[in-house]
Amino acid sequence: MQRLRELGWTEGRTIAIEYRWADARSERFAEIATEFVRLKVDVIVSRGNAALVAKQATSIIPIVFVLGDPVGTGLIDSLARPGGNVTGLTNQQLDLAGKRLEILRELVPRLRRLAIMANVYYPSAVPEVAEVQVAAGTLGLDITNLEIRRAEDIAPAFESLNGRVDALYVVDDALVATNRVRINTLALPSASRDLFAA
Repeated sequence: MQRLRELGWTEGRTIAIEYRWADARSERFAEIATEFVRLKVDVIVSRGNAALVAKQATSIIPIVFVLGDPVGTGLIDSLARPGGNVTGLTNQQLDLAGKRLEILRELVPRLRRLAIMANVYYPSAVPEVAEVQVAAGTLGLDITNLEIRRAEDIAPAFESLNGRVDALYVVDDALVATNRVRINTLALPSASRDLFAA
């Protein structure tokens, strides 16, 4: 918003911004994209899977995205030449998964069992989970995959662990970001969780 003001655009005076939130419910993406097309907005700015749905809704309105793996998900043809009405940036950092696990191993020297939590509806989760699995295998870690699809899956995922892991690797997406406090709280050992809840 500050940069827009520096460029001479003031919300409500020289520019109108239509905000929509899916509230971590991917089924709302199509509804929101359709609404933006109906409103004939000048550009759609989106993150994650919502960009894929927006692309299906329009081939005319420019779409600017932030997505982990836009090529692998089929959103664009290549990073150099995205093609169509879609452009943006990637926060793809698959090569960092191994480094993250190395740092985790330094913090938790007795790390033997790792759980990986990922939203299976998030296309960029697939290559990141694969990279974490490879890195974990190199470090000799036992892996448990926790697949979530919606907020209601988070608590049962933790219950299924039953204290059998030493650490948790969480693949970031909108669902995870929206529920980060809940995930952090559930990841705490029960004694710490009681203190945190109090």
